[in-house]
Amino acid sequence: MILSVFSDEYFMGEALKEAQKAFDAGEVPVGAVVVCQNRIIARAHNLTERLTDVTAHAEMQAITAAANHLGGKYLSDCSLYVTLEPCAMCAGALAWAQLGKLVYGADDEKRGYRLFSKKILHPRTELLTGIKFAESADLLREFFRKKRNRDATL
Repeated sequence: MILSVFSDEYFMGEALKEAQKAFDAGEVPVGAVVVCQNRIIARAHNLTERLTDVTAHAEMQAITAAANHLGGKYLSDCSLYVTLEPCAMCAGALAWAQLGKLVYGADDEKRGYRLFSKKILHPRTELLTGIKFAESADLLREFFRKKRNRDATL
């Protein structure tokens, strides 16, 4: 039996690297990777400020990149690792893509999809939460702390 050296923690670490890119660019630090057959096929982070597009969330960027890579719209054999619980828009897109597995780090207590309905995801999507929760939440807290401090000085 061959054991994979990759784990949910490893792939969430890769999503955190994407979140750091967003942080460094002044975007809300959310990062995502799509994994298929133990291989990352898409990497993305929030681009809403850069693209002036409210739909340019990390998950949406990752879905598009993964679908392009696979040459099809369904991600049923894929896992999405994202540092923050998806919003209702992203969860809906993941449902349409028939995502196989969703793994996220921090809960989004203000805009997470679970505030609206836990049934937004596709019924066959496996869900795993809390992977690298502290790292994901800390990066978000630091971003908004800096933003508040910067805004207070203006």
